[in-house]
Amino acid sequence: MKQGIQGLKIPQVSLILIGLVCTTVLVLAWTKSSVLTAFMPSPGRVLPPDLGEIFKGTNISAQTTLEQVESFASSGGIELKGEGEDISNSKNTNEEESSPSVLKGTGSEKPPGGKSKSRESEIVPENSPSVKSFVKGKRTENSSATIGNKGCNYAKGKWVIDDNRPLYSGFGCKQWLSPMWACRLTQRMDFEYEKLRWQPQNCKMKDFTGPKFLQRMQDKTLAFIGDSLGRQQFQSLMCMVTVGEERADVLDVGREFGLVKARHAVRPDGWAYRFPITNTTILYYWSASLCDLEPIKGSNPVDFAMHLDRPPAFLRQYLHKFDVLVLNTGHHWNRGKLSANRWVMYVNGVPNTNKKIADIGGAKNLTIHSIVKWVDSQLPLFPGLKAFLRSLSPRHFFNGDWDTGGTCDNTTPLSGGKEVLKDDSSDPVAAHAVKGTGVKLLDITALSELRDEGHISRYSIKATAGAQDCLHWCLPGIPDTWNEILYAQI
Repeated sequence: MKQGIQGLKIPQVSLILIGLVCTTVLVLAWTKSSVLTAFMPSPGRVLPPDLGEIFKGTNISAQTTLEQVESFASSGGIELKGEGEDISNSKNTNEEESSPSVLKGTGSEKPPGGKSKSRESEIVPENSPSVKSFVKGKRTENSSATIGNKGCNYAKGKWVIDDNRPLYSGFGCKQWLSPMWACRLTQRMDFEYEKLRWQPQNCKMKDFTGPKFLQRMQDKTLAFIGDSLGRQQFQSLMCMVTVGEERADVLDVGREFGLVKARHAVRPDGWAYRFPITNTTILYYWSASLCDLEPIKGSNPVDFAMHLDRPPAFLRQYLHKFDVLVLNTGHHWNRGKLSANRWVMYVNGVPNTNKKIADIGGAKNLTIHSIVKWVDSQLPLFPGLKAFLRSLSPRHFFNGDWDTGGTCDNTTPLSGGKEVLKDDSSDPVAAHAVKGTGVKLLDITALSELRDEGHISRYSIKATAGAQDCLHWCLPGIPDTWNEILYAQI
């Protein structure tokens, strides 16, 4: 042992050196592998280049998927947006959602730079039945989760009982609702008609809430122009948005639209209210015939030129301020109304001489087609405008008409049926007028036809005998459904 390393023979030293070299190589190789592994991302942290790849893993939870998508979005890959918005023309609307959600994608495209941008993305509640199929990367056919329900026929479906109805109190909403239409304030005792909800056959309408409506209509104006049924729809919407509660913050902005009560007038030609919290305006303008009316010079007493081919002056003047327009007409088209109002038919600026047009049906048809055509011609000038023609609200006079003892005494909901199964509208004039135009049909005729028990009927605040009202509706009531369908389409 005293010889130390010098006592070793050359072959022994060589073997020792070779062993040391091999050991050193093995240690370095192991160390290098460990260091690289520490810097490599795990499979769960790798963000795929295409958004569609996110939804392929069947073991990924909905919440994990959302975190991955949000991480990808924050890096500039896609734009997340609120429920129901069009990603090409969205506004900052801070949609309220309490339930967990995942991003629903229906395709992607790659812009220059290689980043994947969602062509159409929507927020869907996590407990939606369609979430599972989207996580798997499959396109669902469950229309209940389809935001906007493109291609949905809202007029086809059935009435169902819903204990969460009505959407506002029949004893309240005195700020907006005319007492003559608040049936809870009359001697009527049956209110089953308030508990029914319309359910389209192949799609589901999203639940209406005031905050969601105002968010969707942020910085926008919705205008109803039409007869007293249009006024009912206007009052219904005001009650729905406010849940029938008093709102001191809502502003009367009628003066901005010339809607002020004239001297000796019973009421103004309409009303306009603004919700400052979202800068949302809802207005109504009375135009029973949807055509322009102007005094005929020299007539005494004053007659009015009823320009069948000319839109109301109010619409021509304020169209540029509207984002959603809802038109309606119908029940004022009869000889009695025209004579009582001293309306004289005009076409091309002169008194009408065409016998076909002189017929009430022909005059109404010409007017509806003329105004739809005019609105359609204005749509390119106002790309954000959504225009609707609401179909006819049905009357339910039995055993006579309004002035010959007609009644609507039925109080049993859906006694005549609960479903609408046909695809075509029950208002062919309105349907034909909007065909081929950018104006949409708000088709409420057939579904309202099933609800004869929902009219004012013989009930009134003073309980005085008189002609029954089988034209107007109790509120809360059928016009609330019209607004739910409108909300689904805007």
